[in-house]
Amino acid sequence: MASPFETYHDAEDLAEGLKSKDASERRVAVMELGDLGDPAAIALLAGALGDEDAGVRKQAAIALENFDGPEAAAALAKAILDPDAVVAKAAANSMAELKDSYSAPSLLPLVANASAFVRANALLALKELRNPASLQPALLALHDEDAEVRVQAVGVIGYLKLEETAPALIAATQDADAGVRRAAVSALAFSKTPRHLDAIRRALLDPEWSVREIAAETMGRFASGQSAAVDLIAVLGDPFWQVRLKAVRSLGQLKAHAAVTGISEALTHDQANLRKEAAAALGEIADISAREPLLAAADDPDPDVRKNVKWALTRLVT
Repeated sequence: MASPFETYHDAEDLAEGLKSKDASERRVAVMELGDLGDPAAIALLAGALGDEDAGVRKQAAIALENFDGPEAAAALAKAILDPDAVVAKAAANSMAELKDSYSAPSLLPLVANASAFVRANALLALKELRNPASLQPALLALHDEDAEVRVQAVGVIGYLKLEETAPALIAATQDADAGVRRAAVSALAFSKTPRHLDAIRRALLDPEWSVREIAAETMGRFASGQSAAVDLIAVLGDPFWQVRLKAVRSLGQLKAHAAVTGISEALTHDQANLRKEAAAALGEIADISAREPLLAAADDPDPDVRKNVKWALTRLVT
């Protein structure tokens, strides 16, 4: 059966589809409007954000990502207040993708909204804008009672990449919520200053494995290779293989020759992903002492591991 939209060629035609009693047809009309690229579609999509069907509203929020300007930004800012969580999140994500300077004035007041969900979504959208005006609201939000709001506040601050925010981010690495601590550790990666490295080093000992994992990953981005390598080598004994994997990857990035023995031991781990990462890291380090462990892993049952082992062996120097 032919689609009822096959004869619709512009926004005016598709506006008829938005009047359908069938919600699925209205959703299709919204998707078509999003693909149209005609600025005239913005007003129609903004109107669809008030549709009785949450699926139509969600699709309208997604479609508005394809447009810019104050009209689209204002419509999405209102949609962040939608009672349906899925619609509100879609609107926040679209605003983040817009990266439009028009968006900030509409979003900033929402950071003080009574709803924690709205506050978090407003901060989520503000993050990608990197607007200096969002700094103070985000710093205040670090003390919000809701953990997700604090997570998103850390994201806003981290994306601004301002050295003066280091104390606030370092303090957030000690937050009671693991999600906030994880976000804060990741946010500190923009700077190579010693105080940042000290905070990340402490995070390698965090009681939550996901925080230790992001700390091990972030360590690999620091230029002070020797100092970071010592801490990462200790992490190779972490009880969680996910943490060890990130430590192995970072040690490879740092070209840490002192880590060859510890990384080589990971070539026999039960997790294929860790073995694959270990082979890749040994190839990056390119130390001849890794030759025997790599040869022993040449017949690994996992094809990706074997591929990395073969590559690593070609990298070894005498």
